[in-house]
Amino acid sequence: MPRNVEIKARVADLEAARHNAARLSGEPCTLLTQEDTFFQVPKGRLKLRVLSPSEAQLIYYERADRAGPKTSNYFVTPVADPSSLLAVLSAGLGVRGVVRKQRWLYMVGRTRIHLDLVEGLGSFLELEVMLAPEEPEESGRQVAVRLMEALGVRQEDLVQGAYMDLLSSSDAAPEVR
Repeated sequence: MPRNVEIKARVADLEAARHNAARLSGEPCTLLTQEDTFFQVPKGRLKLRVLSPSEAQLIYYERADRAGPKTSNYFVTPVADPSSLLAVLSAGLGVRGVVRKQRWLYMVGRTRIHLDLVEGLGSFLELEVMLAPEEPEESGRQVAVRLMEALGVRQEDLVQGAYMDLLSSSDAAPEVR
């Protein structure tokens, strides 16, 4: 199963974060519009990420719900008929909820920097440090910590869980732009 080391943090100034990520990347970003439908599953998380009417990804992942760098184990498979799969999974598993976002994607080496504007939640930064099959998790954590410092991510900015968890919680923070 592929793995990465991830962090998620709130962002007070999305434009400043985009500027810093662009500086570190040195390459243009990719702007993505994503709609993630999360399904009821007994362990981990399963979501259908729709990118367009004819393109989606079915993503299953397991990771600890804690703030700071953590390992995520995942599978991603392409989907050519999102609406049919959405109907089948919704009927068979039940829908937990939907997350809609604009995502600016930057690459820094083997790390994906996501700057997300999430409907109903506000602005966030995610780091995903891709790990080689036998690579120790600690090396990915070290990369994540260095990038957090370079991007000005503070400990108090870190959040745990997925956007779906934040949207589902009764104490979701007010939207920040």
